[in-house]
Amino acid sequence: MVGDESEETEDTRAHELEKFADRTRRSLILKLSDWKDRKSWEEFYRTYWRPIYSVAIQAGLREHEAWDVVQEVVLYIAKQSRKQVYDPARGSFKAWLWKITSWRISDQFRARNKDTSTASADSSSLASPLDFVPDLGRSSFEEIWNKEWQRNVMKAALERVKTKVSPKQFQIFDYNVIRGMSPSEVHKKLGVSLAQVYIAKHRVGALLKKEANYIRSQEDSGERR
Repeated sequence: MVGDESEETEDTRAHELEKFADRTRRSLILKLSDWKDRKSWEEFYRTYWRPIYSVAIQAGLREHEAWDVVQEVVLYIAKQSRKQVYDPARGSFKAWLWKITSWRISDQFRARNKDTSTASADSSSLASPLDFVPDLGRSSFEEIWNKEWQRNVMKAALERVKTKVSPKQFQIFDYNVIRGMSPSEVHKKLGVSLAQVYIAKHRVGALLKKEANYIRSQEDSGERR
């Protein structure tokens, strides 16, 4: 019973987070409504919101501030992409995204403390983009970012896979592979045949590997589709 309750709690938290993410996505897409590549930026958001949000929370921001960071980062990169500011020859896309994220986190802490300072310098001119992040050194912040990035790969790949397979197949894969249920347990719980379990495991698993490899490839190339 305790295990089931814990599982339900985790599922509920994940569901609530997804609801907030979807709400932020809709708000963001409205701001990109006049862009021809809006669909690409919606996909970009779905792929990268997690590490941006997670590292903002771990830096000490409140939830609404972290969502603001997510929106501001995506909007900034969307606007800069028109100017082709990102240059793969100067470093990985992951490192560039980390730099932009750290600036926007600094902006949020600056906004909190604006009553003690009237300075309005652009965040890109800061000696250190982490100046406003309390009790979090540069190396620690970058380490957190790298961990969140790697954790995000599979979650983002799963999100992409969800749009390419049927809800039933994904549910079977979820119970069998992600939650670790045996084929016979999945058969009993979902009322599907053992053949369906094996087919879903193979098909969804292969697609998940493909999507994860695609996302990892972005770390160096900076390509977005």
